[in-house]
Amino acid sequence: MAQSGGRPVRPPQVLKGMRDILPQQMLLRQHVISTFRRVFERYGFEPIETPVLEYLDVLTGKYGEDEKLIYHFTDRGGREVGMRYDLTVPLARFVATHRHELSFPFKRYHIEPVFRADRPQRGRYRQFWQCDADIVGTASMLADAEVIMVWIDALSAIHMPNFVIHINHRKLLQSMAQFAGVPDAQAVTIHRAIDKLAKIGRDGVREEMLQNGISPEAADRVLDLVELEGEPGVVLAELRTRLAGNQLAEEGIADLEELFRYLGELNADPKHYCLDLALARGLDYYTGPVFEAMVSEPNIGSLGGAGRYDHLIGMFLGEDIPATGASLGLERIIDVIQVLNLLPQPQTVTDVLVTIFGDEGLGASLGFVSQLRAAGINAEVYLGERRDLRRQMQYADRKGIPLAAFLGPEEIAAGMVNVRVMATGEQFTVPVGEAVDAINRLHVRERDSDGAARQ
Repeated sequence: MAQSGGRPVRPPQVLKGMRDILPQQMLLRQHVISTFRRVFERYGFEPIETPVLEYLDVLTGKYGEDEKLIYHFTDRGGREVGMRYDLTVPLARFVATHRHELSFPFKRYHIEPVFRADRPQRGRYRQFWQCDADIVGTASMLADAEVIMVWIDALSAIHMPNFVIHINHRKLLQSMAQFAGVPDAQAVTIHRAIDKLAKIGRDGVREEMLQNGISPEAADRVLDLVELEGEPGVVLAELRTRLAGNQLAEEGIADLEELFRYLGELNADPKHYCLDLALARGLDYYTGPVFEAMVSEPNIGSLGGAGRYDHLIGMFLGEDIPATGASLGLERIIDVIQVLNLLPQPQTVTDVLVTIFGDEGLGASLGFVSQLRAAGINAEVYLGERRDLRRQMQYADRKGIPLAAFLGPEEIAAGMVNVRVMATGEQFTVPVGEAVDAINRLHVRERDSDGAARQ
């Protein structure tokens, strides 16, 4: 334990599952968020914001067994409150609160942190950011197709190379349980087991079903269905034959046929989506198509989940309003970007450091940095009390500032500015009146060459 003024001082710690984000990391996060915002808005989604805290009864009764992960407490007014677990349930409450102020179908995006009392591990934190896009007020499968297209375009915009959006339907999952003769009360056991098919294989899923009271015959009938693979139209036709006469199956198959048709008409790249009959999605509020974005490398799990939830808003209104949406996890996306080196890692927001040569040169340096800022160039002067040139260059190097501008006595007398490219040491001198444009061109050149090197 450290000492301060003779007293022991406990080193400060961050709560487990939480983390600080340093400036360079934050710049990358902001780049991804701003990219997603542009894609969402290109599709007509509009931003909203909801409180971090909700009344606890707003959050409970929607997440099934995951409800135990909600952070909750009694506030100073004696109210039971909870921290939002996701952005979907707050959206449902938001729509119920403001329904008469919104235009339907209502398309919203929401990018903010959520909180879960989960067990921390790689790619999983107790505070993390979700990037959501939802469409409320239409049951059309075209809305679900557009949600998938937003995902495809958003992930493509950050150069995610190997993602696939897995698609299934909750009604197909329910119909498979009925086909196997499993009572509705036990169907959730089957759903939880088959959702692990990719992780533990057929034998592991079958064993889990048997341990939960599913007969061997029923387990095999379900597994024979969920392991069907191939072109979506072919697989759905086979399911229609095998599940003939089951109303839930017919409804789910019809929805997915329509959904895949829309994806084709929207020119979605088939390499980025597939039918996955083992995809279950754990949240209780899903009612129709469900989606999950996965990457093959690195082995980090899902990038995000999505689906249709036609009854969730009705829990606050007493009447259903259909809705569908998608949620991407920012932390896992950032992890993939860094592991695969997909995007340039920004070092700093500063484009140029304007150096100061003693008190006699201070006025010229401050005047020049003001010109740069007025031209939209991110510029700073060294604010340390000891302003020798070596210390200023160390500051620029440590911070990763790409350019330095020198206004020494000789430059000031000649009406010139000396500019250095920090990475290469390249230097040139330009008249003060041309320096702003020259630095702007040089900044663009360095930025573009750095980006090209990462492609």
